[in-house]
Amino acid sequence: MFSKPRFLTQLIIVLVFGLSACASFAPPSTPTPQLPTATPVPPTATPPPSVATVDGEYITVAEFQAELARYKSAQTALGITVSEEDANKAVLEDMITQVMLSQAARAANFNLTEPDLKSRLDALTKSVGGAEALSAWESAHGYDDASFKVALKLSAEAAWMRDKIIADVPTTVEQIHVRQILTYNEEDARAALEKLKGGADFDELAAQYDPTTLGELGWVPRGYLLDAKADEAVFALQAGAYSDVVATDAGFHIFKALERGDHPLSPDALLTVQELALKNWVAEQRAKSKIVLVP
Repeated sequence: MFSKPRFLTQLIIVLVFGLSACASFAPPSTPTPQLPTATPVPPTATPPPSVATVDGEYITVAEFQAELARYKSAQTALGITVSEEDANKAVLEDMITQVMLSQAARAANFNLTEPDLKSRLDALTKSVGGAEALSAWESAHGYDDASFKVALKLSAEAAWMRDKIIADVPTTVEQIHVRQILTYNEEDARAALEKLKGGADFDELAAQYDPTTLGELGWVPRGYLLDAKADEAVFALQAGAYSDVVATDAGFHIFKALERGDHPLSPDALLTVQELALKNWVAEQRAKSKIVLVP
């Protein structure tokens, strides 16, 4: 059987900010005439130490290190060991994704005003038990009031865009009602296939290999099965046809299409399709964005 993925993403908070600079020019101390000179150009703002920029928006070293520490702490609490390289990659990728989502939200005219932000912050403060409790949480997770406020705004922007993307996923799509014969070695799968070719009943064979589910997978949309080869094999079938042996990490499958057509998505299938839509959006947006990683 295939296990279905739960939504992978809880967006990691990233703070992005720039520094500004200004220059002042004193008048000459005497009225002595001078030749005209070009107006001095104010110095360019000094960029903060950064690990990356996304279309000119900084992901700072300080925020990356703080987020990395939060990520490692969370993994440790779950009993998961992650290498330094994998941790760095996971955190940076999530931070880049959140910046892209927040930029897209602003481009779509999502405007989180100061009153809106204050209302969210007040609600959060109340939900955690008051200002002191929130302050303690911020301190324990590497924030102060100012940095957390910026983080909350960025997170809200990214969440709004994420919700917009998944809201556009249709709830009824082309699906195939699938049943399978699943074995755990290729020899058994090949033997089952020969029996089918000899006229054996698919449902009876499926029940022999899995008496509990009888091989029933239900209605599946494109992208729902966790293996690309399985997905391709299933959607190559017309109603009533069965596949060749398909090897996946779960075992060796022979799929049969019972019905095919537009069908409402189950809650679990809808979740999977939404995940796929978000994943595809991120890949497309990344291809269009100018992302510079700082060595």
